[in-house]
Amino acid sequence: MAHKRATGASKPRLLDIAELSGVSTATVSRVLNGKPGVGDEVRGSVLAALDMLGYARPAILRHKTSGLVGVVVPELNNPIFPAFAQGLESRLSQHGYTPLLCTQSPGGTTEDESIELLLGQGVSGIIFVSGLHADSSASLDRYHDLRGRGIPLAFVNGWAPGVDGTFVATDEAAGMDSAIRHLASLGHTRVGLVIGPDRLVPAQRKIASFGTALADHLGIDDPEPHIFRTLYTLEGGHAAAERLVESGHTALVCGSDLMALGAIRGVRGKGLSVPEDVSVIGYDDSPLIAFVDPPLTTVHQPVGAMCQAVVAAMLGEMDGNPGPRTELLFRPELIVRASTHAARH
Repeated sequence: MAHKRATGASKPRLLDIAELSGVSTATVSRVLNGKPGVGDEVRGSVLAALDMLGYARPAILRHKTSGLVGVVVPELNNPIFPAFAQGLESRLSQHGYTPLLCTQSPGGTTEDESIELLLGQGVSGIIFVSGLHADSSASLDRYHDLRGRGIPLAFVNGWAPGVDGTFVATDEAAGMDSAIRHLASLGHTRVGLVIGPDRLVPAQRKIASFGTALADHLGIDDPEPHIFRTLYTLEGGHAAAERLVESGHTALVCGSDLMALGAIRGVRGKGLSVPEDVSVIGYDDSPLIAFVDPPLTTVHQPVGAMCQAVVAAMLGEMDGNPGPRTELLFRPELIVRASTHAARH
């Protein structure tokens, strides 16, 4: 059937648009009136048909995005968090959603204050990156309250039992196993772990995985003498490295790249060099970490794949198609650079 091209000022005929886009007139009506409940693919087909027929898009659609989605990250000093924020923002924008980024800092905005701000903006969903859901000592009531309001939730790197939402995380066991296996292959027998507070779920998992890997690859049954708990900061890594080097460790695995940079400084402060005297492994593979001195061997978090999965799950939730409530684990990769070296005997 040949369609007559209309002028931009004419009123769209629902039947023509429905026929060309292959959907019902009711669906066309929902799209043209900016109503929810229509998938992105169907919405795109209707708008494409509208354009092909030469109709002007209704004013409500000309500058309309699909909605607002909150993205809450703990802080921006650690470069892995801006990487996650950027990955989530770009993928949400690709689907027509406007991301609203909330960051926290000591003495600044809290997660609960960020939630109130986002609710005030009428967000369609909220994504939390390493938030209070990753703190085993924190209350989960805030998340139950959000779900009670019908707000779809997604979480990155942390597990909150009983919370109704999508969870994605890096497989800490796989990452730690690859790090210890690499160091053992280089002849290191005294390997230390520099890690953050163990109330945090990712730290708990790294500690447990470190113990398993020490037993598997080095035959060490008691990991505690080889663990230094501190803060996820340069200063924390510096202090931990000094202590572990004093106790004879020749290799350090750190809970973040930021800690690893501090550890390198701590090793040098003892008059030793990296990697000739002490090997150092980071965690995250943050942007630009390959260009430090020495380029850092680190466990690469698959940020892109994790962001893609989180956004897909969030879109599904908002379309009324909730995803699985099990945690999705993404396998990391050890990126070997110049900060690890064969052990001196």
